[in-house]
Amino acid sequence: MNMYVGNLSFNVTEEDLKALFSEYGEVESVNIVLDRFSKQSRGFGFVEMLNNSEADKAIKALNGNELKGKSIKISQSEPNRRKKNSRRRR
Repeated sequence: MNMYVGNLSFNVTEEDLKALFSEYGEVESVNIVLDRFSKQSRGFGFVEMLNNSEADKAIKALNGNELKGKSIKISQSEPNRRKKNSRRRR
């Protein structure tokens, strides 16, 4: 399951998220979204766990918890519909 993790402090690293979510199961991947130009965190990212029940436990346990001074928001990630319709008709 791919999860959206929002309201991240700008100094949270991918290693921080991996360590946090690893307490609930195996983490497949972690990606903090960076600004294209400044390379600074945009304050959100994605964590993927292969086992859905472990991911559900992580969401329930961690949503609203504080991480480096900010209350994080976690939810199941929506599929990216933008890719499907990326070519706009003119």
